[in-house]
Amino acid sequence: MKPETRQQQIIRVAAKLFKEKGYSAVTMRDLARAMGIKAASLYNHINSKQDILNTIIISLAEEFTVGMTEISTSNKSCIDKLKKIIELHVHISSKNSYGMASLNNDWMHLEKQLIYYKKLRSDYENDFKIILEKGIKSGEIINVKPDVMMFSILTTLRSLYIWIPKKEAINLQELTDNLCNILINGITNKS
Repeated sequence: MKPETRQQQIIRVAAKLFKEKGYSAVTMRDLARAMGIKAASLYNHINSKQDILNTIIISLAEEFTVGMTEISTSNKSCIDKLKKIIELHVHISSKNSYGMASLNNDWMHLEKQLIYYKKLRSDYENDFKIILEKGIKSGEIINVKPDVMMFSILTTLRSLYIWIPKKEAINLQELTDNLCNILINGITNKS
């Protein structure tokens, strides 16, 4: 594995601070202190706090978009596509819980990239909804409003970063399987 660049380190530490304090409360001085360097030195590697936020959020949103495109264009059944979406969220959340906090809590602070981010998010949700609608039409999924299903599933998946304490402590495949079972099959004992 390639060693982390100074810019990557700054972004990682900033994401952690954003999760802990919130984007608005973190200053460049806070970031410099957490890095053990002078604030002026930060500007040798980054342009602004806004650029850091853009990098964190847009890179994650684009990663979700690439994953969703692969899933939605595959020949898998709708249920298998939903399982892949859950797997995608577990994978991304487990490797970047700090960034996921920014994605979920700080996206509204994006300036130049806000419209682009909203488009990525909207396209992702539309693809998700289409999978659900096709699943209803094919009889794979119960006939419940796709918006309600999508909201229910995504609310759970988008909050994974909150309770994944350490990825080493969690068996990611087991977590994915359990989430698939609960979010797709429900909690009713059908005996």
